Amino acid sequence: MIRSVAVGLGERSYEVVIGPGLLDRAGARIAPFARRRRVAVVTDETVWGLHGAQLTASLEAAGLACPVIVLPPGEQTKSFEWLAELSDRLLALALDRGDLVVAFGGGVVGDLAGFAAAVYKRGIDFVQIPTTLLAQVDSSVGGKTAIDTPRGKNLVGAFHQPRLVLADLDVLATLPERQVRAGYAEVVKYGLLGDFDFFQWLEANAPAVLAREPQALAHAVARSVEMKAEIVAEDETEQGRRALLNLGHTFGHALEAETGFGEALLHGESVAAGQALAFRFSAAQGLCTTQDAHRAEAAIRAAGLPTSMAETRDKPYAVERLLEHMAQDKKAEGGALTFILARGLGQAFVARNVDANAIREFLKAEGAET
Repeated sequence: MIRSVAVGLGERSYEVVIGPGLLDRAGARIAPFARRRRVAVVTDETVWGLHGAQLTASLEAAGLACPVIVLPPGEQTKSFEWLAELSDRLLALALDRGDLVVAFGGGVVGDLAGFAAAVYKRGIDFVQIPTTLLAQVDSSVGGKTAIDTPRGKNLVGAFHQPRLVLADLDVLATLPERQVRAGYAEVVKYGLLGDFDFFQWLEANAPAVLAREPQALAHAVARSVEMKAEIVAEDETEQGRRALLNLGHTFGHALEAETGFGEALLHGESVAAGQALAFRFSAAQGLCTTQDAHRAEAAIRAAGLPTSMAETRDKPYAVERLLEHMAQDKKAEGGALTFILARGLGQAFVARNVDANAIREFLKAEGAET
């Protein structure tokens, strides 16, 4: 069954299409957006080896020329170096504004290719074909594009909405188990931040989602996209409610920065631990009950994801290093720390001017060293 979720942004509205078999129909769906009948596919070595021939056949059957740019896989490709390399390769293809970039991969490819599209000749259209669970439910929707820097994750980027998102559930069959679990961290986030009924459904159906059973997987992806689309339509550039989508990310990005943005700690794993930390900090501040924090933690742990800092690295983190990363967070304003905290399950809110000393003491209690 194919489902379509609209991201309502006026003249820049677009559809997120979710279901099986979409790769075979990608050419026909993309063709209306390619005025000059040419698309540049940006992908990585792993995805291209698994699914490249299928996408090429679909694009060519629709009469689209499709030069391909293949990048190294992994978070470290989201860098100034690879942004420059990708931009140069796009320029070498002599793309113009009637052409189209197709981001074909996980969050790294989507973020990098989207950012390159945003700045190429001051903006060229692009389409997202996300190939990981995390990208399908989160990073491919909403127009956030960025690269990482040594000072933090996603600190250099642009809002640039795609023209179309094709989330083919079949491609998830080749996704490693660890990547499925990492993507699930972003799925459970939607229940924790604003939909208690969805959270309860996930408590009962997490094994089916993680096993990629078709009906459970389709519901989990579609409900996640529905929630994100609603929030993005209300607050495109994260001036208010959209910040809720960063539940767990202020803690998680700090952990990710300290582990080097690589395979040691995947983004979804850092967000999982960050969500558990956010709920425990909320409970410590009297904002939610200890029972709610324990229940959130249990739902994350049931997916085989980390819920503490100790599970993300074999040596303690330094408190002040973590605080330095948190101060660089995009939500921070005027040096004040901003976190997404919770008054209960499905009741997240934006907490501004969070006391740094309270965070410092909490991190110590969680095992970080001074």
